[in-house]
Amino acid sequence: MISRLCSLGGEALGTLAASLFASPRFADAFGRAVQAALDAKGRIDRNVQTVLGLMNLPSRADLARIATKLEAVQGSLVNLNLKVDRLLAVSKPRRRTSRKSAAASQDAHE
Repeated sequence: MISRLCSLGGEALGTLAASLFASPRFADAFGRAVQAALDAKGRIDRNVQTVLGLMNLPSRADLARIATKLEAVQGSLVNLNLKVDRLLAVSKPRRRTSRKSAAASQDAHE
């Protein structure tokens, strides 16, 4: 039957689909089948997440949460880097003196 439907071509298949969906019984049955498939997928996803948790492996949701947190940390680091660069640009470079030269100049004043 599937090979027969494939041989019909695009227009004939479109006409067949339109006539099938025009029937309220078919449209209702199709809607229930799609809803059941989505419900089954949801149950499978929850079960896979539970199994991965029991095996101490990250799920897709766990990886997505980690990626979101990493992006937030990266943004904070970029902001911090910009602020440090701004502070360094504003501050005047200080003359570095060693302890020995600072002590010698203090002794000279006494």
